[in-house]
Amino acid sequence: MARRQIGTVSALARYPVKSMLGEHPAELEFSERGAIGDRAYALREAVTGQIASAKKFAGLFEFRAAYDSPPVAGRVNPVTITLPDSRKIHAEDADAADAISTALGRKMRLERAETAHNERAGIDPATVFADVPFDQIFPGMKAMPDNFKLEQASFFDTNVMHVIATGTLRHLSKLTAGSNFDPRRFRPTILVETGARDDAFIEDDWIGGTLEVGAGLKIVAMQPALRCVMTTHPQEDLGRDYAILRTAAYHHKANVGVFASIGAGGKVRVGDPVYLVQ
Repeated sequence: MARRQIGTVSALARYPVKSMLGEHPAELEFSERGAIGDRAYALREAVTGQIASAKKFAGLFEFRAAYDSPPVAGRVNPVTITLPDSRKIHAEDADAADAISTALGRKMRLERAETAHNERAGIDPATVFADVPFDQIFPGMKAMPDNFKLEQASFFDTNVMHVIATGTLRHLSKLTAGSNFDPRRFRPTILVETGARDDAFIEDDWIGGTLEVGAGLKIVAMQPALRCVMTTHPQEDLGRDYAILRTAAYHHKANVGVFASIGAGGKVRVGDPVYLVQ
């Protein structure tokens, strides 16, 4: 067994409400169910009953959710949601869902993760991979479904952890001039500063290993992270850019970063070393 440092924690992210913009604290506490407070809420479409995702509703990126104070496991922690017109509401306000529905133009319910069971999130099959044909992503598939299964008993898409290397984003930038491969487009839980190397998709070397970060966090069962139209959406100062996903699809089967599980929880701070154990 070999253990070597591969980088340091460059940034952390937490998204209190699924598919809204989130926050970037200096430290996060992790349990085996993910970062404490991550995806604590989600919207449910009233008509379809499916969980709402920015894969289908790009307007969700015009909302931001943030905790009033650091969340504590097992509690209902106050979350402030900033609407597109800059008004602020709280997730637990009686009329929160109505305010969000009006701003989004779609009837929604706002629910806590404790209610999640076998959830499915909606997608638009025609746009889920932007202008990349879906059969380029899934060769042989005849048609895309209009929804996908979420992680069991949660509002996470695939796994509770998502990690990206800075070297991978610089590599993508070299492949497509004029596009900004800002980490915000990919929404990693942990962004790892991996040094000067920018000639490859760095995370490929991590598959089959374990990442050890901070005070006890162990990231396991890493798998390539399949990207979608969300990487191309405008947000804050980033404009619409289909080349983001197109580049990932052409050069790496639309995979950027890794999704993973948590083998052991712990606290992580920006600047902590990141080790790969193989």
